Amino acid sequence: MTEEELQARLEAVLPAADLHDVFVEECQDQDVRLRFSLAAGEEWTTAALLSLVDTSLRAASGLEARVSHLSVTVLRPAQAAEVVSLSRAIRRDGDRIHAETWLFSHAVVEPMLHATATLGTSSM
Repeated sequence: MTEEELQARLEAVLPAADLHDVFVEECQDQDVRLRFSLAAGEEWTTAALLSLVDTSLRAASGLEARVSHLSVTVLRPAQAAEVVSLSRAIRRDGDRIHAETWLFSHAVVEPMLHATATLGTSSM
């Protein structure tokens, strides 16, 4: 899938509240890099960051996949800046997908959050 195709799918499938002005920067094989932006005057809440985690994991695993198990480690607080996510599908096993995502504030230097997940396809 190309960056443009993933961008169109994300905009079509995700609820408006989960978009956070998402921009697909890179989409290669099972590795995906997304950039999310805050609306003016907003800050990143835990709920918003979990929404970014879900979007990032599904972008790398397939938008039809749903998280069944999730482990999140917060490494540092979010800054009032754009968030970059780097995600990848680690392993596919039948209708199960194991994936991870890293969230960074503004630039890919020091991660602020790491999540691993098991996702299932709709055929489960």
